[in-house]
Amino acid sequence: MRQLYHLWLSPFSRKVRLALAEKHLEAELVSEPVWERRSEFLALNPAGTVPVLIDEDGTTVADSQPICEYLEDCWPDRPLIGREPSQRAEVRRLTLWFDLKFNREVTRNLVDEKVMKRFMKMGEPNSSAIRAGRSNVGYHLEYIAYLIERRNWLAGEVFSLADIAAASHLSCLDYLGDVPWVDYQGAKDWYARVKSRPSFRALLADRIPGLPPPKHYDDLDF
Repeated sequence: MRQLYHLWLSPFSRKVRLALAEKHLEAELVSEPVWERRSEFLALNPAGTVPVLIDEDGTTVADSQPICEYLEDCWPDRPLIGREPSQRAEVRRLTLWFDLKFNREVTRNLVDEKVMKRFMKMGEPNSSAIRAGRSNVGYHLEYIAYLIERRNWLAGEVFSLADIAAASHLSCLDYLGDVPWVDYQGAKDWYARVKSRPSFRALLADRIPGLPPPKHYDDLDF
């Protein structure tokens, strides 16, 4: 069976897990403590980051976007990036929005500060970074609502990798209780639709020892 080296609150790992599930592909999840920098794992990915996919034929692909592109090339029957060039360009633009801009402005300031620092023994969370992350998230929720007012899904009429990338980051924040859903109904309605997809069930079952999520985390009618 193919294997996916991952971390539970890595949005990039969640992105690949959702892509696999949407394509009805199974994978054994291998939790990788990247802070240990194991030589065996560094041999798979010298960057020392997750996710890393090892396919059934031994093909090894590192980083979420190359993995998702690989899955799209190998299993095109359930497309997540689109078929037309303009559609694919928009999916990729929005995927990068969340994987780069949202990650820099929000995820790093909240998930990394509140969780990753703890595991990597990097000291206390930076309160200024946490305040910045909480302040920045509203801008992105407004953008999601803006897109959904004009489209069925973020990048167009069909569910795509753009929705997966956005939901992956937001699901990590939601596990920590750091998404002000009550103030952004449009974004909340979109997330409720994503959250209700069968591919999301495994993520909602995730639990980190000593760090339980808020009660609404796995509630489809939150």
